[in-house]
Amino acid sequence: MNSINRRSILLAGLGAAGAGALAACTTSGSAPALVSPPGSAVAATEKRRGGTARQHKIALTAAPARIDLGGGVKANTWAFDGRTPGKGIRLSAGDTLVAELANQLPGKATTSIHWHGIALRNDMDGVPPATQTAVRPGSTFTYRFVADAPGTYFFHPHVGVQLDRGLYAPLIVEDPREPLAYDDEWVVVLDDWVDGVTGTPDEVFAELTRGMGGMDMGDNTFMLMGAKSDLLGGDAGDVKYPYHLVNGRVPDDPEVYTGKPGRKVRLRIINAGSDTAYRVALSGHKMTVTHTDGFPVRHRQTDALLIGMGERYDVLVTLADGVFPLVALAEGKNTSGLALVRTGSGRAPTAAVRPRELNGTVMTASGLRAAGDVRLESVAADVTHRIELTGGMMHYNWAINGKPFDMADPEANAILVEEGRRVRLDFVNTTAMWHPMHLHGHTFQLGRSGPRKDTAIVLPKKTLSVFFDADNPGQWMLHCHNAYHGEAGMMTDVAYQA
Repeated sequence: MNSINRRSILLAGLGAAGAGALAACTTSGSAPALVSPPGSAVAATEKRRGGTARQHKIALTAAPARIDLGGGVKANTWAFDGRTPGKGIRLSAGDTLVAELANQLPGKATTSIHWHGIALRNDMDGVPPATQTAVRPGSTFTYRFVADAPGTYFFHPHVGVQLDRGLYAPLIVEDPREPLAYDDEWVVVLDDWVDGVTGTPDEVFAELTRGMGGMDMGDNTFMLMGAKSDLLGGDAGDVKYPYHLVNGRVPDDPEVYTGKPGRKVRLRIINAGSDTAYRVALSGHKMTVTHTDGFPVRHRQTDALLIGMGERYDVLVTLADGVFPLVALAEGKNTSGLALVRTGSGRAPTAAVRPRELNGTVMTASGLRAAGDVRLESVAADVTHRIELTGGMMHYNWAINGKPFDMADPEANAILVEEGRRVRLDFVNTTAMWHPMHLHGHTFQLGRSGPRKDTAIVLPKKTLSVFFDADNPGQWMLHCHNAYHGEAGMMTDVAYQA
Protein backbone atom coordinates (compact mmCIF):
# COMPACT_ATOMS: atom_id res chain seq x y z
CA MET A 1 0.00 0.00 0.00
CA ASN A 2 1.45 3.34 -0.94
CA SER A 3 1.72 6.22 1.51
CA ILE A 4 -1.16 8.20 0.04
CA ASN A 5 -3.57 5.25 0.29
CA ARG A 6 -2.42 4.47 3.83
CA ARG A 7 -3.03 8.03 4.91
CA SER A 8 -6.34 8.13 3.03
CA ILE A 9 -7.52 5.31 5.27
CA LEU A 10 -6.21 7.16 8.32
CA LEU A 11 -7.96 10.37 7.30
CA ALA A 12 -11.20 8.84 5.97
CA GLY A 13 -14.05 11.27 6.32
CA LEU A 14 -11.84 14.34 6.61
CA GLY A 15 -12.30 17.19 4.16
CA ALA A 16 -9.97 17.61 1.21
CA ALA A 17 -7.79 20.70 1.15
CA GLY A 18 -7.95 22.67 -2.09
CA ALA A 19 -4.94 23.37 -4.24
CA GLY A 20 -4.65 25.69 -7.21
CA ALA A 21 -3.82 24.40 -10.67
CA LEU A 22 -0.26 25.29 -11.58
CA ALA A 23 2.13 24.93 -14.50
CA ALA A 24 2.34 21.35 -15.77
CA CYS A 25 5.88 20.59 -16.83
CA THR A 26 9.17 21.82 -18.16
CA THR A 27 11.06 20.84 -21.29
CA SER A 28 14.69 21.09 -22.22
CA GLY A 29 15.35 20.73 -25.93
CA SER A 30 14.80 17.10 -26.94
CA ALA A 31 15.06 15.84 -23.35
CA PRO A 32 11.98 14.22 -21.79
CA ALA A 33 9.46 16.63 -20.33
CA LEU A 34 9.71 16.55 -16.54
CA VAL A 35 7.15 17.37 -13.87
CA SER A 36 7.83 20.85 -12.48
CA PRO A 37 7.87 21.30 -8.68
CA PRO A 38 4.92 23.75 -8.85
CA GLY A 39 3.20 21.74 -11.61
CA SER A 40 -0.41 20.62 -11.89
CA ALA A 41 0.52 17.00 -11.10
CA VAL A 42 2.04 18.16 -7.80
CA ALA A 43 -1.06 20.20 -6.96
CA ALA A 44 -3.35 17.28 -7.80
CA THR A 45 -1.39 14.92 -5.55
CA GLU A 46 -1.53 17.41 -2.69
CA LYS A 47 -5.30 17.69 -3.10
CA ARG A 48 -5.69 13.91 -2.89
CA ARG A 49 -3.90 13.94 0.47
CA GLY A 50 -6.93 15.62 1.96
CA GLY A 51 -6.50 17.05 5.40
CA THR A 52 -8.14 18.18 8.60
CA ALA A 53 -8.51 21.83 7.56
CA ARG A 54 -6.53 22.71 10.70
CA GLN A 55 -3.49 24.94 10.22
CA HIS A 56 -0.42 24.95 12.42
CA LYS A 57 1.32 28.30 11.95
CA ILE A 58 4.87 28.99 13.11
CA ALA A 59 7.61 31.52 12.44
CA LEU A 60 11.27 30.44 12.19
CA THR A 61 14.22 32.83 12.11
CA ALA A 62 17.62 31.58 10.96
CA ALA A 63 20.26 33.83 12.51
CA PRO A 64 23.66 33.83 14.22
CA ALA A 65 23.51 32.70 17.85
CA ARG A 66 25.81 32.07 20.76
CA ILE A 67 24.72 28.69 22.10
CA ASP A 68 25.32 27.31 25.59
CA LEU A 69 26.15 23.61 25.17
CA GLY A 70 26.52 23.12 28.91
CA GLY A 71 29.58 22.52 31.04
CA GLY A 72 30.90 25.98 30.26
CA VAL A 73 31.08 25.26 26.52
CA LYS A 74 29.79 28.10 24.33
CA ALA A 75 29.63 28.04 20.55
CA ASN A 76 29.03 30.69 17.92
CA THR A 77 26.78 29.11 15.34
CA TRP A 78 23.64 29.62 13.27
CA ALA A 79 20.36 28.48 14.77
CA PHE A 80 16.60 28.77 14.56
CA ASP A 81 15.43 31.36 17.07
CA GLY A 82 18.61 31.23 19.13
CA ARG A 83 18.55 27.60 20.29
CA THR A 84 19.92 24.19 19.29
CA PRO A 85 18.10 21.97 18.68
CA GLY A 86 15.40 24.40 17.64
CA LYS A 87 11.99 24.26 19.26
CA GLY A 88 10.23 21.14 18.06
CA ILE A 89 7.09 21.27 15.94
CA ARG A 90 4.22 18.96 16.86
CA LEU A 91 1.00 18.60 14.87
CA SER A 92 -1.55 15.95 14.02
CA ALA A 93 -1.63 13.91 10.82
CA GLY A 94 -3.62 15.73 8.17
CA ASP A 95 -2.90 19.19 9.56
CA THR A 96 -1.43 21.84 7.28
CA LEU A 97 1.90 23.23 8.42
CA VAL A 98 2.39 26.91 7.60
CA ALA A 99 5.98 27.88 8.44
CA GLU A 100 7.42 31.28 7.62
CA LEU A 101 11.22 31.23 7.42
CA ALA A 102 13.03 34.54 7.91
CA ASN A 103 16.70 34.60 6.86
CA GLN A 104 18.80 36.83 9.11
CA LEU A 105 22.09 35.04 8.40
CA PRO A 106 25.20 37.14 7.83
CA GLY A 107 26.70 38.27 4.54
CA LYS A 108 25.26 36.65 1.45
CA ALA A 109 24.32 33.35 3.13
CA THR A 110 21.15 31.98 1.57
CA THR A 111 19.21 29.19 3.26
CA SER A 112 16.12 26.96 3.13
CA ILE A 113 14.25 24.32 5.14
CA HIS A 114 14.04 20.68 4.08
CA TRP A 115 11.35 18.71 5.93
CA HIS A 116 13.31 15.48 6.27
CA GLY A 117 11.24 12.34 5.70
CA ILE A 118 7.90 14.04 4.99
CA ALA A 119 6.15 12.98 1.77
CA LEU A 120 5.02 16.52 1.02
CA ARG A 121 4.33 18.54 -2.12
CA ASN A 122 7.45 18.98 -4.21
CA ASP A 123 7.62 22.77 -4.28
CA MET A 124 7.79 22.81 -0.44
CA ASP A 125 10.72 20.37 -0.18
CA GLY A 126 13.27 23.12 0.42
CA VAL A 127 16.05 22.25 -2.04
CA PRO A 128 17.36 25.33 -3.91
CA PRO A 129 17.44 25.66 -6.85
CA ALA A 130 15.73 22.36 -7.72
CA THR A 131 12.43 23.02 -5.92
CA GLN A 132 12.60 26.68 -4.86
CA THR A 133 14.72 29.80 -5.01
CA ALA A 134 17.09 30.04 -2.06
CA VAL A 135 15.94 32.44 0.66
CA ARG A 136 18.24 35.47 0.59
CA PRO A 137 19.35 37.37 3.71
CA GLY A 138 16.66 39.78 4.78
CA SER A 139 13.98 37.79 2.94
CA THR A 140 11.25 35.35 3.98
CA PHE A 141 9.67 32.26 2.46
CA THR A 142 6.50 30.52 3.62
CA TYR A 143 6.27 26.72 3.49
CA ARG A 144 2.72 25.35 3.34
CA PHE A 145 1.89 21.64 3.05
CA VAL A 146 -0.29 18.86 4.44
CA ALA A 147 1.62 16.58 6.82
CA ASP A 148 -0.38 13.40 6.31
CA ALA A 149 2.18 10.84 7.50
CA PRO A 150 2.39 10.18 11.27
CA GLY A 151 5.92 9.75 12.55
CA THR A 152 9.19 11.13 13.83
CA TYR A 153 10.87 13.61 11.48
CA PHE A 154 13.13 16.67 11.66
CA PHE A 155 13.95 19.72 9.58
CA HIS A 156 17.17 21.37 8.49
CA PRO A 157 18.60 23.50 5.64
CA HIS A 158 19.50 22.06 2.26
CA VAL A 159 22.15 24.63 1.31
CA GLY A 160 25.86 23.80 1.39
CA VAL A 161 26.93 22.19 4.68
CA GLN A 162 24.56 24.25 6.86
CA LEU A 163 23.24 20.99 8.34
CA ASP A 164 26.45 20.84 10.41
CA ARG A 165 25.59 24.11 12.13
CA GLY A 166 22.80 24.47 14.69
CA LEU A 167 19.96 24.81 12.17
CA TYR A 168 17.80 21.77 12.95
CA ALA A 169 14.82 20.77 15.09
CA PRO A 170 12.45 17.81 15.54
CA LEU A 171 9.12 17.56 13.75
CA ILE A 172 6.58 15.16 15.27
CA VAL A 173 3.41 14.24 13.38
CA GLU A 174 1.04 12.57 15.81
CA ASP A 175 -1.30 9.74 14.83
CA PRO A 176 -4.90 10.58 15.89
CA ARG A 177 -5.49 6.82 16.05
CA GLU A 178 -2.25 6.05 17.91
CA PRO A 179 -2.10 2.26 18.42
CA LEU A 180 0.77 2.31 20.93
CA ALA A 181 0.11 2.50 24.66
CA TYR A 182 2.64 4.49 26.69
CA ASP A 183 2.77 7.03 29.51
CA ASP A 184 5.16 9.68 28.22
CA GLU A 185 7.40 10.71 25.33
CA TRP A 186 10.99 11.87 25.18
CA VAL A 187 12.43 13.26 21.95
CA VAL A 188 16.17 12.56 21.77
CA VAL A 189 18.21 14.46 19.15
CA LEU A 190 21.81 13.37 18.51
CA ASP A 191 24.43 15.58 16.86
CA ASP A 192 28.16 15.78 16.17
CA TRP A 193 29.39 19.30 16.90
CA VAL A 194 32.26 21.38 15.51
CA ASP A 195 30.77 24.79 14.66
CA GLY A 196 32.18 27.70 16.64
CA VAL A 197 34.43 25.44 18.74
CA THR A 198 37.31 24.28 16.54
CA GLY A 199 36.13 25.73 13.26
CA THR A 200 33.15 26.00 10.93
CA PRO A 201 31.56 23.42 8.62
CA ASP A 202 32.80 25.40 5.62
CA GLU A 203 36.36 25.14 6.94
CA VAL A 204 35.86 21.40 7.51
CA PHE A 205 34.64 20.95 3.94
CA ALA A 206 37.52 23.00 2.51
CA GLU A 207 40.04 20.76 4.28
CA LEU A 208 38.29 17.53 3.28
CA THR A 209 38.05 18.50 -0.37
CA ARG A 210 41.82 18.84 -0.57
CA GLY A 211 41.77 15.07 -0.22
CA MET A 212 44.28 12.82 1.46
CA GLY A 213 46.57 13.27 -1.51
CA GLY A 214 46.63 17.04 -1.14
CA MET A 215 47.49 17.63 2.50
CA ASP A 216 50.17 17.10 5.07
CA MET A 217 48.55 14.39 7.18
CA GLY A 218 50.34 15.64 10.29
CA ASP A 219 48.84 19.10 9.92
CA ASN A 220 45.15 18.40 9.38
CA THR A 221 42.71 20.07 11.77
CA PHE A 222 39.44 18.32 11.04
CA MET A 223 40.13 15.07 9.19
CA LEU A 224 39.72 11.99 11.39
CA MET A 225 42.06 9.09 10.73
CA GLY A 226 41.73 5.51 11.95
CA ALA A 227 38.01 5.47 12.85
CA LYS A 228 36.97 1.85 12.33
CA SER A 229 33.74 -0.06 12.92
CA ASP A 230 32.83 -3.65 12.16
CA LEU A 231 29.15 -2.68 12.17
CA LEU A 232 29.83 -0.09 9.46
CA GLY A 233 32.12 -2.35 7.46
CA GLY A 234 35.36 -0.48 8.06
CA ASP A 235 35.92 3.29 7.87
CA ALA A 236 33.50 4.90 10.33
CA GLY A 237 33.80 8.61 9.49
CA ASP A 238 35.78 11.52 8.10
CA VAL A 239 35.49 14.33 10.64
CA LYS A 240 37.11 14.90 14.03
CA TYR A 241 34.39 16.37 16.26
CA PRO A 242 35.23 17.90 19.66
CA TYR A 243 31.74 17.16 21.03
CA HIS A 244 28.83 14.79 20.58
CA LEU A 245 25.54 16.19 21.85
CA VAL A 246 22.27 14.78 23.12
CA ASN A 247 19.56 17.43 22.93
CA GLY A 248 22.19 20.13 22.60
CA ARG A 249 24.18 19.20 25.72
CA VAL A 250 27.75 18.01 26.14
CA PRO A 251 28.39 14.81 28.18
CA ASP A 252 29.85 16.72 31.15
CA ASP A 253 26.53 18.54 31.64
CA PRO A 254 23.82 16.24 30.26
CA GLU A 255 20.10 16.69 29.92
CA VAL A 256 18.14 14.78 32.56
CA TYR A 257 14.79 13.10 31.84
CA THR A 258 12.84 12.67 35.08
CA GLY A 259 10.25 9.91 35.34
CA LYS A 260 8.78 7.28 37.64
CA PRO A 261 9.65 3.59 37.90
CA GLY A 262 7.32 1.33 35.97
CA ARG A 263 6.18 3.98 33.51
CA LYS A 264 6.43 3.19 29.82
CA VAL A 265 8.15 5.89 27.75
CA ARG A 266 8.34 6.33 24.00
CA LEU A 267 11.75 7.58 22.89
CA ARG A 268 11.81 9.28 19.49
CA ILE A 269 15.51 9.19 18.57
CA ILE A 270 16.78 11.40 15.72
CA ASN A 271 20.33 11.43 14.33
CA ALA A 272 20.80 15.03 13.14
CA GLY A 273 24.56 14.57 12.80
CA SER A 274 26.59 15.12 9.66
CA ASP A 275 29.33 12.47 9.78
CA THR A 276 28.60 10.14 12.70
CA ALA A 277 26.55 6.98 13.22
CA TYR A 278 25.58 6.41 16.84
CA ARG A 279 25.22 3.19 18.80
CA VAL A 280 22.54 4.04 21.36
CA ALA A 281 21.73 2.21 24.60
CA LEU A 282 19.97 2.97 27.87
CA SER A 283 21.81 1.35 30.76
CA GLY A 284 19.78 -1.25 32.65
CA HIS A 285 16.99 -1.35 30.07
CA LYS A 286 15.87 -3.23 26.99
CA MET A 287 14.39 -1.22 24.14
CA THR A 288 11.47 -2.36 22.00
CA VAL A 289 11.75 -0.95 18.47
CA THR A 290 8.35 0.14 17.13
CA HIS A 291 9.11 2.49 14.22
CA THR A 292 11.90 3.56 11.94
CA ASP A 293 11.80 6.72 9.83
CA GLY A 294 8.18 7.26 10.85
CA PHE A 295 6.82 3.89 9.74
CA PRO A 296 5.81 1.03 12.07
CA VAL A 297 7.75 -2.21 12.19
CA ARG A 298 7.11 -5.57 13.80
CA HIS A 299 8.21 -4.99 17.37
CA ARG A 300 11.72 -6.22 18.20
CA GLN A 301 13.51 -6.06 21.53
CA THR A 302 17.16 -5.05 21.60
CA ASP A 303 19.95 -3.82 23.84
CA ALA A 304 21.17 -1.09 21.49
CA LEU A 305 20.49 0.59 18.14
CA LEU A 306 22.76 1.67 15.29
CA ILE A 307 21.46 4.97 13.88
CA GLY A 308 22.97 6.58 10.78
CA MET A 309 22.73 10.26 9.89
CA GLY A 310 19.17 11.16 8.94
CA GLU A 311 17.65 8.00 10.43
CA ARG A 312 15.04 8.02 13.19
CA TYR A 313 13.94 5.21 15.50
CA ASP A 314 11.06 5.03 17.97
CA VAL A 315 11.46 2.67 20.92
CA LEU A 316 9.51 1.83 24.06
CA VAL A 317 11.19 1.36 27.44
CA THR A 318 9.72 0.54 30.83
CA LEU A 319 11.63 2.59 33.38
CA ALA A 320 13.50 0.96 36.23
CA ASP A 321 14.29 2.62 39.59
CA GLY A 322 17.45 4.71 39.81
CA VAL A 323 19.71 6.85 37.60
CA PHE A 324 20.57 5.51 34.16
CA PRO A 325 22.82 6.86 31.38
CA LEU A 326 21.49 7.06 27.84
CA VAL A 327 24.69 6.81 25.81
CA ALA A 328 25.09 7.65 22.13
CA LEU A 329 28.44 6.07 21.27
CA ALA A 330 29.99 7.71 18.20
CA GLU A 331 30.45 4.49 16.26
CA GLY A 332 34.14 3.85 15.58
CA LYS A 333 35.22 7.21 17.01
CA ASN A 334 35.80 6.23 20.67
CA THR A 335 33.73 9.09 22.11
CA SER A 336 30.09 9.61 22.94
CA GLY A 337 27.12 11.77 23.79
CA LEU A 338 25.19 11.38 27.04
CA ALA A 339 21.84 12.06 28.68
CA LEU A 340 20.45 10.76 31.97
CA VAL A 341 17.19 9.12 33.01
CA ARG A 342 16.40 9.67 36.69
CA THR A 343 13.53 7.82 38.36
CA GLY A 344 14.94 7.60 41.88
CA SER A 345 17.95 8.21 44.05
CA GLY A 346 21.48 7.51 42.90
CA ARG A 347 24.69 9.13 41.76
CA ALA A 348 25.06 10.24 38.16
CA PRO A 349 27.73 8.35 36.20
CA THR A 350 30.77 9.99 34.63
CA ALA A 351 30.70 11.32 31.09
CA ALA A 352 32.84 8.37 29.95
CA VAL A 353 30.31 5.72 31.04
CA ARG A 354 29.86 2.75 28.67
CA PRO A 355 26.79 0.63 29.52
CA ARG A 356 27.18 -3.10 28.92
CA GLU A 357 24.14 -2.91 26.61
CA LEU A 358 26.35 -1.24 23.99
CA ASN A 359 28.07 -4.60 23.53
CA GLY A 360 24.88 -6.63 23.56
CA THR A 361 22.43 -7.13 20.73
CA VAL A 362 22.69 -4.14 18.37
CA MET A 363 19.67 -3.67 16.12
CA THR A 364 20.10 -2.37 12.59
CA ALA A 365 17.47 -1.82 9.91
CA SER A 366 18.34 -5.17 8.31
CA GLY A 367 16.96 -6.92 11.40
CA LEU A 368 13.52 -5.29 11.13
CA ARG A 369 10.39 -6.08 9.13
CA ALA A 370 7.65 -3.71 8.04
CA ALA A 371 4.39 -3.89 9.96
CA GLY A 372 1.66 -5.52 7.92
CA ASP A 373 -0.39 -2.39 7.25
CA VAL A 374 2.55 -0.54 5.66
CA ARG A 375 4.33 -3.37 3.85
CA LEU A 376 4.35 -2.77 0.11
CA GLU A 377 2.18 -5.04 -2.02
CA SER A 378 4.37 -7.75 -3.51
CA VAL A 379 4.52 -6.92 -7.23
CA ALA A 380 7.33 -6.91 -9.77
CA ALA A 381 9.23 -3.69 -10.25
CA ASP A 382 8.38 -1.79 -13.42
CA VAL A 383 11.85 -0.29 -13.65
CA THR A 384 15.22 -0.84 -11.95
CA HIS A 385 17.86 1.84 -11.58
CA ARG A 386 21.46 1.07 -10.64
CA ILE A 387 22.68 3.70 -8.16
CA GLU A 388 26.44 3.20 -8.04
CA LEU A 389 28.12 4.98 -5.13
CA THR A 390 31.61 6.04 -6.16
CA GLY A 391 34.61 8.03 -4.95
CA GLY A 392 36.95 8.02 -1.99
CA MET A 393 38.93 9.97 0.56
CA MET A 394 42.10 10.28 -1.54
CA HIS A 395 40.56 12.85 -3.88
CA TYR A 396 37.28 13.44 -1.98
CA ASN A 397 35.38 12.84 -5.21
CA TRP A 398 32.16 11.30 -3.89
CA ALA A 399 29.56 10.83 -6.62
CA ILE A 400 26.69 8.74 -7.96
CA ASN A 401 27.34 6.67 -11.07
CA GLY A 402 30.74 8.35 -11.32
CA LYS A 403 29.31 11.84 -11.88
CA PRO A 404 29.31 14.47 -9.12
CA PHE A 405 26.00 16.28 -8.84
CA ASP A 406 25.77 19.85 -10.10
CA MET A 407 23.14 21.76 -8.12
CA ALA A 408 23.16 24.44 -10.81
CA ASP A 409 21.85 21.84 -13.29
CA PRO A 410 19.83 19.36 -11.20
CA GLU A 411 18.17 17.74 -14.21
CA ALA A 412 21.47 16.63 -15.72
CA ASN A 413 21.91 12.85 -15.36
CA ALA A 414 18.56 12.61 -13.52
CA ILE A 415 17.07 9.24 -12.59
CA LEU A 416 13.78 9.21 -14.55
CA VAL A 417 10.61 7.63 -13.15
CA GLU A 418 6.93 7.62 -14.14
CA GLU A 419 4.00 8.16 -11.80
CA GLY A 420 2.17 4.99 -10.82
CA ARG A 421 5.18 2.70 -11.29
CA ARG A 422 6.93 0.42 -8.83
CA VAL A 423 10.59 1.44 -8.82
CA ARG A 424 13.58 -0.60 -7.68
CA LEU A 425 16.82 1.11 -6.74
CA ASP A 426 19.96 -0.99 -6.47
CA PHE A 427 22.46 0.90 -4.33
CA VAL A 428 25.85 -0.53 -5.34
CA ASN A 429 28.53 0.77 -2.99
CA THR A 430 31.88 0.54 -4.76
CA THR A 431 33.61 2.66 -2.11
CA ALA A 432 35.48 1.75 1.06
CA MET A 433 33.04 3.66 3.26
CA TRP A 434 29.41 3.38 4.34
CA HIS A 435 26.78 5.85 3.11
CA PRO A 436 23.35 6.69 4.60
CA MET A 437 21.29 7.18 1.43
CA HIS A 438 18.24 9.44 1.70
CA LEU A 439 15.38 9.79 -0.80
CA HIS A 440 13.23 12.91 -0.55
CA GLY A 441 9.45 12.81 -0.81
CA HIS A 442 9.04 9.03 -0.50
CA THR A 443 9.62 6.01 1.66
CA PHE A 444 11.18 2.90 0.22
CA GLN A 445 11.08 -0.67 1.48
CA LEU A 446 14.29 -2.56 2.15
CA GLY A 447 13.98 -5.72 0.07
CA ARG A 448 10.64 -7.49 -0.18
CA SER A 449 9.66 -7.39 3.49
CA GLY A 450 12.10 -5.07 5.27
CA PRO A 451 11.16 -1.82 6.99
CA ARG A 452 9.77 1.23 5.20
CA LYS A 453 12.40 3.98 5.38
CA ASP A 454 13.59 7.14 3.70
CA THR A 455 17.23 6.81 4.82
CA ALA A 456 19.21 3.57 4.76
CA ILE A 457 22.80 2.60 5.46
CA VAL A 458 24.63 1.07 2.49
CA LEU A 459 27.75 -0.73 3.67
CA PRO A 460 31.05 -0.62 1.75
CA LYS A 461 31.39 -3.06 -1.17
CA LYS A 462 27.76 -4.15 -0.65
CA THR A 463 24.53 -3.81 -2.65
CA LEU A 464 21.20 -2.82 -1.09
CA SER A 465 17.98 -3.09 -3.10
CA VAL A 466 14.99 -0.96 -2.14
CA PHE A 467 11.52 -0.52 -3.63
CA PHE A 468 9.10 2.41 -3.72
CA ASP A 469 5.91 3.41 -5.45
CA ALA A 470 6.23 6.51 -7.61
CA ASP A 471 3.21 8.26 -6.10
CA ASN A 472 4.50 11.79 -5.41
CA PRO A 473 5.30 13.69 -8.63
CA GLY A 474 8.11 16.19 -8.84
CA GLN A 475 11.88 16.32 -8.71
CA TRP A 476 13.41 14.75 -5.62
CA MET A 477 16.94 14.59 -4.31
CA LEU A 478 18.55 11.20 -3.67
CA HIS A 479 21.80 11.65 -1.76
CA CYS A 480 24.21 10.54 0.91
CA HIS A 481 23.22 12.12 4.24
CA ASN A 482 26.82 12.52 5.24
CA ALA A 483 26.67 16.30 4.77
CA TYR A 484 30.19 16.42 3.32
CA HIS A 485 29.74 13.50 0.91
CA GLY A 486 26.50 14.97 -0.40
CA GLU A 487 28.01 18.42 -0.86
CA ALA A 488 31.01 16.91 -2.64
CA GLY A 489 28.70 15.33 -5.23
CA MET A 490 27.09 12.10 -3.95
CA MET A 491 23.63 13.27 -4.96
CA THR A 492 21.25 12.98 -7.89
CA ASP A 493 17.76 14.00 -8.96
CA VAL A 494 14.92 11.46 -9.12
CA ALA A 495 12.72 13.21 -11.68
CA TYR A 496 9.17 12.31 -12.73
CA GLN A 497 8.47 12.39 -16.43
CA ALA A 498 5.45 14.46 -17.36
